[in-house]
Amino acid sequence: MPVLIPDELVITSRLMEKWVLENGFGGRILVYSGILKSLEEKLRRGDEAGVNAFKSLRMACERTGAAIEVVDVDDEEVDLRTALRELAQRSGGEVVTSDPVTARLCEALSIRFSYLAPSSIIDLDKVFQGNVMSLHLKESVPPRVKKGVPGAWRFEELSDRPISREELELVVAQILLEVYSTLGKSSFIEVEKKDTMIVQLRDYRVVITRPPLSDGLEVTVVRPIVRKSLEDYTLHPSLRDRLVEKAEGILVAGPPGMGKSTFAQALAEYYRSLGMVVKTIESPRDLQVSSDITQYSKSAATQGELYDVLLLSRPDYTVFDEMRDTDDFKIFIDLRLAGIGMVGVIHATTPIDAIQRVAQRLDIGVIPSVIDTVIFMDKGEVSKIYTLEVVVKVPRGLRKADLARPTVLVKDFLTGNVEYELYVFGERTFIVPAGEDGGRVEVEANNKVTDIVSTILGKFIRGHRVRVRGDQLRIEIPAEYMKVYVRKCQKKIYRLCREMNLTLDVSVLEEG
Repeated sequence: MPVLIPDELVITSRLMEKWVLENGFGGRILVYSGILKSLEEKLRRGDEAGVNAFKSLRMACERTGAAIEVVDVDDEEVDLRTALRELAQRSGGEVVTSDPVTARLCEALSIRFSYLAPSSIIDLDKVFQGNVMSLHLKESVPPRVKKGVPGAWRFEELSDRPISREELELVVAQILLEVYSTLGKSSFIEVEKKDTMIVQLRDYRVVITRPPLSDGLEVTVVRPIVRKSLEDYTLHPSLRDRLVEKAEGILVAGPPGMGKSTFAQALAEYYRSLGMVVKTIESPRDLQVSSDITQYSKSAATQGELYDVLLLSRPDYTVFDEMRDTDDFKIFIDLRLAGIGMVGVIHATTPIDAIQRVAQRLDIGVIPSVIDTVIFMDKGEVSKIYTLEVVVKVPRGLRKADLARPTVLVKDFLTGNVEYELYVFGERTFIVPAGEDGGRVEVEANNKVTDIVSTILGKFIRGHRVRVRGDQLRIEIPAEYMKVYVRKCQKKIYRLCREMNLTLDVSVLEEG
């Protein structure tokens, strides 16, 4: 009697059920108990599609006279793929799969297997004709594509009929079939977790999410990043010179979809063309770069592994696409301080926001050693360029000469004008716009003083008032809190006034 051992994908996609009915299968089907545990866990978290598919498979077996059995393996700690292979070897059965990795391993071990998958559900090459940027499929929602260019795109529905869960499972199975046929050559599975799979299928990046991570099965396919060179951008000649001669800590910033990664890719190729050693850090790896640029996957590396590899291999430049969390910024900062040229891609709505995201993680005087150039992208083009340098001066908004301190000047690269100053006052880092006159800056400085004083008082006193008038700090406190002020706050505020060259007036707050 023939024996089949299905994996979870052929069950949840209902391909196993369809095959049993079409072939009138009357043999034995061995379902590994770990698959049922997985379906049970998904049901507990609100996703009943897998359990419903298993129920339909059982009913199909009853109609054809097949026997379906739930079986275990000796080692309950093994993963699902290993368990399927053990069952096949123990029973002499045949693995039925829609998983490219399982199929390849069965090939290598001479284990009999069948690969079930549809082949004509969707043609990605036809979908991505013209200016289609991405394909968006979600159960119970009509399929849509995003058309246009960075900064000027729109959604279009491919059909007004919502796609069902069963149809979308077949799309997933077809995508994985294409991965199977090119696995290890032009396709690979970069991330595979319980509810997430990120696949590189030739030049397409495919993101698959399942409940409960998402509220339904969703498949997103992103078109390859457009390959551009620096010559395709309208760049001032002096910027090109700076990128070669001076810029070693570069931030490429901008909102999502504005061409940051495309520019970073062009910059990587430009450095490569100059004979420099260039590497990338990506998650997932979807920059379209030459084969002699090594692409490292952040999601595949352990903590500290990327730092060690890059520090020992000593590239001239490393492109980090893109920096999101504290660990990403730490790698960028540590590698830059080790002397490696860094290009970091970062989401930000304004150029100064990008600087602030890094500045809050560094001592003020070190910032220009880590970031010396900020390139802001808007609608696929370079819209703003900042350079950073540190000087010792009295920052804007402070008055007294002995308040001079390290101050980072943020300059417009093309005009040389200072647009922002960064400095530390107390324990806070301030970013002050450089106004044409001192009035606006002084108001902002006064606001910062009142904020600091209010923070000191607010820990102990309610109902206080704080104002700065000229060179005087005025504080009004309810009478019942005056002793608390003297004990808890007075010394700190005296010290602040000395630093800011302000006189102090403290009075009782009049009722009413």
